[in-house]
Amino acid sequence: MTPTARTALALLVAASLAGGLAACSRQDGAPAATASQAEVARPSRQYGIEEFVESIGVSGASFSADESRILFSSNRSGIWNVYSMPVGGGEWTAITTSTTDNNYAVAYFPHDDRVLVTRDQGGNELNHLYVIQTDGSEHDLTPGENLKAMFAGFSHDGSRFFVLSNERDPRFFDVYAYDATTYARERIYTNEAGYQPGPISGDGRWIGLSKPDTTVNNDIYLFDRRSGTLTHLSPHQGAAQFAIQDFAPDGSHLLYTSNDGSEFFRLRRYDLASGEHADVQVEDWDIVYSYYSHNGRYRLAAINEDGSTSVRLYDAASGERLPLPALPAGEIRGAALARSETRLAFYLNGDRQPNDLYVLEFGGEPKQLTRSLNPAIDPADLVDSRVVRFESFDGMEIPNILWKPHQATAENKAPALVWVHGGPGGQTTRAHSAVIQYLANHGYVVLGINNRGSSGYGKTFFAADDRKHGREPLWDTIEAKKYLQSLDYVDPGRIGIIGGSYGGYMVLSALAFHPEEFDVGVNIFGVSNWIRTLESIPPWWESFREALYAEIGHPEKDREFLIATSPLFHADNIVKPLIVLQGANDPRVIQAESDDIVAAVRKNEVPVEYVVFDDEGHGFTKKKNQIAGYGAILAFLDTHLKNKPATP
Repeated sequence: MTPTARTALALLVAASLAGGLAACSRQDGAPAATASQAEVARPSRQYGIEEFVESIGVSGASFSADESRILFSSNRSGIWNVYSMPVGGGEWTAITTSTTDNNYAVAYFPHDDRVLVTRDQGGNELNHLYVIQTDGSEHDLTPGENLKAMFAGFSHDGSRFFVLSNERDPRFFDVYAYDATTYARERIYTNEAGYQPGPISGDGRWIGLSKPDTTVNNDIYLFDRRSGTLTHLSPHQGAAQFAIQDFAPDGSHLLYTSNDGSEFFRLRRYDLASGEHADVQVEDWDIVYSYYSHNGRYRLAAINEDGSTSVRLYDAASGERLPLPALPAGEIRGAALARSETRLAFYLNGDRQPNDLYVLEFGGEPKQLTRSLNPAIDPADLVDSRVVRFESFDGMEIPNILWKPHQATAENKAPALVWVHGGPGGQTTRAHSAVIQYLANHGYVVLGINNRGSSGYGKTFFAADDRKHGREPLWDTIEAKKYLQSLDYVDPGRIGIIGGSYGGYMVLSALAFHPEEFDVGVNIFGVSNWIRTLESIPPWWESFREALYAEIGHPEKDREFLIATSPLFHADNIVKPLIVLQGANDPRVIQAESDDIVAAVRKNEVPVEYVVFDDEGHGFTKKKNQIAGYGAILAFLDTHLKNKPATP
């Protein structure tokens, strides 16, 4: 979903955990065991965190100009770096070799083998855009201090590319056009009104803009550089969200998604000549994104179907859905069409396997390029997730993703965790997650709750937590605990709560406002003081500051309400063991949030552990830190939850 104020809030306080909870895998149960598997008690052994983290992370895909190679990112070295490899498979070539800061692939240039990459400094999110020349030398295209820059696409003919940068005013992103040969640039849109720019048409004439009002309401606009006019594309009544998705390569129209007049996002088109709007695709779930191939032959779309993602390919002219290949258990994600429109790169992700990169030449069979799961791990020892639901305190149905350990039975009741996603507008979805599989492998039931306010389940559900944080959404987690207690393989007396960012806030709130409900809390860079967090949001989020205030509360006007719902001011109520993990460079939830809650709870003479990483931000991306952090979580849980006396 392209940026809206609510999406931005999800970014502000979304947990960027390793093996993030993105959509994957089937909706049915575990596959039938083979005869040989059935003879082996699962899990056959418990793996250390080092073995889970040894699996390789891969992401991104861009074809070279001649489409003989593919560009991607991987943490194979322990740090995220940029690599290329032949489209038919083979050895990896390192494009970057950083041992400190993560580098991520952006794209090959359209007509040669130069490469664009991006990186920040220790997780501070002040990304710059770099070009790696064919001789391996590097050039910073966005030099300067304390700026943030983002790639916004190549022109259709490849002669220019577009960049968003807040260098002129740290609050707002302007649009720059760069010459793809000389790197000379011009500012083609000066953003003085706080719009969120993008996308940009292939000829550079049209710039899409978004303006948030609240976290559930925004408008989209179209800026015509030729005439200098601004067109409002989304006049509407009531709360609705809109997001421009793509411009047609022939310049005839643009695609946008909207939930105006419906619960879910549908795909629409706006004719640039006539100004007419029309539906393109309507589903029973949110259409998350849709875009055209280079010359418009194909259109890709992704639908968020009950915690899983369905990627679909269409003939753009006829609208006919085209078949994608049958693949092993998992789902296609991160699809990228080559400029020639003859091949497709994509990732396959399933509960039992992390992202693996494939290339499909249309008319042929897909070629698997990576094998990411650590070969020391038997996939049969991992578990499949499934979608489960329960009714909350007021009858609202709450969807969840459940991971059940192999060893959990009615005779061998297991400890359990309620896992709360980031956001508040995030979503727990089906995916390979190294940390959740690690916990399940060691005997923990994990229930990933999509409490009210989560995305993916309709407009009404999405808005159901507004101005209710610390109350109704939190009460859903208590109902989640009751649901876990109803399962015959869960020990009802050993249930904890875990979450990152906004999920970490929910952990602290549960311990502070309902101190006897959960036995332990695992807080991963969670908000403890809403007043400070709202006052310290990064300057480049100025365009939706008021929308955040409308969602959470205003730090001055709603001060008493925010004090009442901030765990830090009620930390004397916390009596259960707590572990806190924090990145020192986190610009979204600053370290003071964790420092203060740790100091306050320690005054209660409660067991508190605190892990800080000096080279991380809002999420732990380096393998050494994942090993230390997630290893510390399991040791804490084993001590204070698993080894707690079981309920008779």
